[in-house]
Amino acid sequence: MADAEEEKNAAAADDGLEIFILSGQSNMSGRGGLQSKRGADGRMHKVWDGIVPQECDAEPGSILRLTATLEWEEAHEPLHHDIDTAKPTGVGPGLVFAASLLRSRDSVAKSEEKQPRKKPAIGLVPCAVGGTTMSEWKKGQFLYDRMIQRTKVAIEKGGTLKALLWYQGESDTISKASGASFGSKLATFLQDVRTDLQSPDFPIIQVGIQWGHHPHPAILEEVREAQRAAADPSKHVYIVDALGLPLQSDNLHLTTEAQTTLGLMLVEKYNSVITESV
Repeated sequence: MADAEEEKNAAAADDGLEIFILSGQSNMSGRGGLQSKRGADGRMHKVWDGIVPQECDAEPGSILRLTATLEWEEAHEPLHHDIDTAKPTGVGPGLVFAASLLRSRDSVAKSEEKQPRKKPAIGLVPCAVGGTTMSEWKKGQFLYDRMIQRTKVAIEKGGTLKALLWYQGESDTISKASGASFGSKLATFLQDVRTDLQSPDFPIIQVGIQWGHHPHPAILEEVREAQRAAADPSKHVYIVDALGLPLQSDNLHLTTEAQTTLGLMLVEKYNSVITESV
């Protein structure tokens, strides 16, 4: 195992990974494909059904993930299994995003008769944790500091930071106070990330939240409005909206189908951003 990890890390350093941070809460971590099963103890437990969307398919070795122990390994679902450990994880948008991004690159290279890319190409840095609020992502708090540290390690191992994919906000729709302060906390978070990663212009792509039959729809809309207000191309902050994507029976977590669609939406947004900046 150690030899395999050393080979992955050496390959990453040689070829130069494109680094993408996956962060936020449970819908970024991934709950797609979770089902209720009765365990040996007679109680019902959430378990992943093991179904991986075909959109996650990629050449072996072309997509890596940074493990909880800060080593590169072959990316596989669930991407956050050793990061978001308090609850079971399933399919999120990250692997669909990475694999689809590579396919879009390969398609362009083929049409332009360019040399095929080297491997590995993409390094994913999972950081999302379910049920977390913006206050828990404040600079100086464990989750924020771990995200920054993990990203810096990924870059030091041989890579270039390309984007932060950020999906958070549901936990801030529970109270009026958290909803009212969400916008200012988000703005501070975005600025702190840029400062601490010394990357003033890398793209940050938010996902607009949704929550079916929300008990406090006005607070939900207040948070969504703050997300939209934070999206500013002049500051390299963008947004795609999850509103309308299929939800599981809890009316909160995206289904595997929805996560697949979201991954493709993120690719489309990222490619459009890169095209505009050229």
